[in-house]
Amino acid sequence: MRMRTSLAAAATSTGVLAALVVATPTVASPSAPTSAPTSAEPRPTAKKATAIGTGGAVTTVDPEASAAGLKVLRAGGNAVDAAVAAAATLGVTEPYSAGIGGGGYFVYYNAKSGKVRTLDGRETAPRKMPQDAFIDPATGKPYNFTPELVTSGVGVGTPGTLATWDKALDSWGTWSLADALAPATKVATRGFVVDETFRQQTLDNEERFRAFKDTKRLFLPKGDAPQVGSIFRNPDLAATYDAIARRGTKAFYRGALARLISDVVRKPRTTKNNKLPVPKGYLTQRDLRDYEVRSQRATKVGYRGHDVYGMAPSSSGGTTVGEALNILERYDLSKMTAEQALHHYLEASALAFADRGKYLGDPAYVDVPVRRLLDDTFAAERACSLNPAKAATKPVAAGDVTSYDGVCGPATAKGETDTDTENLSTTNLTVADRWGNVVEYTLTIEQTGGSGMVVPGHGFLLNNELTDFSTVYSATDPNRIQPGKRPRSSMSPTIVLKDGKPFMALGSPGGSTIITTVLQMLVNRIDLGMTIQEAIAAPRATQRNTANVTAEPAFITAYGPALTALGHNLVPAGDAFTSAAEIGAATAIEFGPKRLLTAVAEPSRRGRGSAKVVDPR
Repeated sequence: MRMRTSLAAAATSTGVLAALVVATPTVASPSAPTSAPTSAEPRPTAKKATAIGTGGAVTTVDPEASAAGLKVLRAGGNAVDAAVAAAATLGVTEPYSAGIGGGGYFVYYNAKSGKVRTLDGRETAPRKMPQDAFIDPATGKPYNFTPELVTSGVGVGTPGTLATWDKALDSWGTWSLADALAPATKVATRGFVVDETFRQQTLDNEERFRAFKDTKRLFLPKGDAPQVGSIFRNPDLAATYDAIARRGTKAFYRGALARLISDVVRKPRTTKNNKLPVPKGYLTQRDLRDYEVRSQRATKVGYRGHDVYGMAPSSSGGTTVGEALNILERYDLSKMTAEQALHHYLEASALAFADRGKYLGDPAYVDVPVRRLLDDTFAAERACSLNPAKAATKPVAAGDVTSYDGVCGPATAKGETDTDTENLSTTNLTVADRWGNVVEYTLTIEQTGGSGMVVPGHGFLLNNELTDFSTVYSATDPNRIQPGKRPRSSMSPTIVLKDGKPFMALGSPGGSTIITTVLQMLVNRIDLGMTIQEAIAAPRATQRNTANVTAEPAFITAYGPALTALGHNLVPAGDAFTSAAEIGAATAIEFGPKRLLTAVAEPSRRGRGSAKVVDPR
C-alpha cells in the first residue's frame, strides 16, 4: 500500500490549503470541495480532439473532465490520481453515462514494474435476487426489456464505482480520495455549460425521467430539459462528494445513504401521474456493505510484435478482442485492400462473439476457459471457418475449447445468436503521466440514464446494469442470473505494449460494440497503417455474430458495395433509445519517441471529445 497525500485533511481552512498549494506545487490539490468559484473563472467548454506534447495527457468525452485530470497532472498527481479526478467529474457532466451509482473496469500500467494490473468494479446482483427476477409475477412471462427492465429497481446492481476509485488510489495513487474528488465537487457546485449532447440525452429519456420525483426535479426543471448554453448545477451531488471526502467510502456503502439507496431500489419513488411499470428490486444494505472490488491479472495476447492487455472476466472484452486478434494474425491484412481487410475483421469478430456467448460469464460462478480461448492453436482452428472470399452464414457456431489441435476439419453446424441487452451508453477515459504510468478506464451506469432513478437529495442516478444478464434463465447459460454474480460486460479498456513499453492505450463506450470498436481501431492502427487520429475517426462497423453488420452511414457509403458482394448485409447504426447513427465514442493515447504523447478523442461522435496534454507541442 502506498502512502497517499491528503491536503484536505491537513488544511483547516481554505486559506491554509491555498498556502499549501503555493508552497508545495508538486503534490498540491485543487481547491477544497466547498470553495466557491470566482466570477471570472472560466468554465471549460472548448473541445479539441487531438493534443500532442509531453509531461502527461488525459482524454475524455468532456472538456470539464479532461481539464480536471490535467490539473491533477500539473499539480504533481500521477495517472491514477488524474483518472479518478476525471471520472468523478464525468459523474457530474456525463451523469447519464457514469457516476457513483454504477461500475466499471480499471486497467493500469505501472512504469516502475512494467506490469499491467486491473480492477473489476462491476456491479453485482443482490444476494436475495431470485433466478426468476426478470419474470413478471402477474403474467408468468418475462418482462419486456423496455420499459419494464430498463426503468426499474429490478435492474439495479450493487454499485462498484466509488469502491474502484478508492482501491485504485490505495493501490497505485499518491492523492487521497478527498483530494481526487475536489475538482468534481467544484464543477458540481459552480455548474457546467449544457451542450447539445446533454440536452438531447435528457430529451431521449424524458418519459423515463418524468416517472420519478427526484429525477424529474433534477433533470427536467420547469418541465423541460436544460437549454443548450445554460448552466447546470448539481449541489446535491457536490454535497455527496463532500461527505465522501470527509468520511470515506463508508459514507456511501454504510449508514443513511446505503439505507436510502436500498429503499429507493426496493420501493421506487414514482410520480403520481407515472404510467410506466416500475418493477421493484432486491438491493439491500448488506449488499452495499459487503461489496468488494476484484484485483486481477489482465488478459494478454501477442499481436504482430505487440503485447495487448485487456480486461479479464467478468468482462468479455479482453478475451473476445484477444481471440479475434489471434485469428487475424494468421492473415497479412497490410497487403490486402481495405475491403478485404475489413471482411477478415468482420468474420473474426463473429467467430470470437460466438465463443463469447457460449463461454463467458462471471468466473466466480462459471468456469471460464480464458487460457484456451486465447490459445493460438485454438485460434488457428477457429480461423478454419473464415473464408477469405465469402462471408459465412450467421450466426456461426462456437468452437470447442475441450478438443482442438489447430487442424481444419469438417465445417461446423450453424450456431445461435446470443441475446444482446447491453446499451450503447457508458464512457471511457485514457490518462498517462510524466513517469510513464498509464490508466485506461471504462465506467458506466448501463442505459443512457441508467435506471432513471435519482437517489433523493444526493444527485446521482442508479445503474440498471443487471439487464446485462440474460433475460431468460437457463441453467447452461454462463450469463444467467445468480445472487451476488457480476453480469457479463463488453467493456474493453486496453493497453498495448511494444518491447515492454507503452505503445497505445484505448477504450470506448458502446455496449457490445465496444469490443468491435477497440478491435477495429487496433486493426486500423497496426495493420492498415493509419495514424492514431485516423484510426479513431475512421467509419465503423460491428459484426457480433448476427445476420446483419451494423455500420455507420459513412462506412456503408465507403465499403458497402464491396462487402455486400462478399455476402455481408450492412444496416445503418442506431438504437431504440437514441437517434444517433454512431458506434462508440473512443479515447486513446499513443506513445512516441522522446516521451511524446498523442492524445486523441472523437473528432465528431457524441458531440466530439476533449484531449489535453501537460506541455503542448
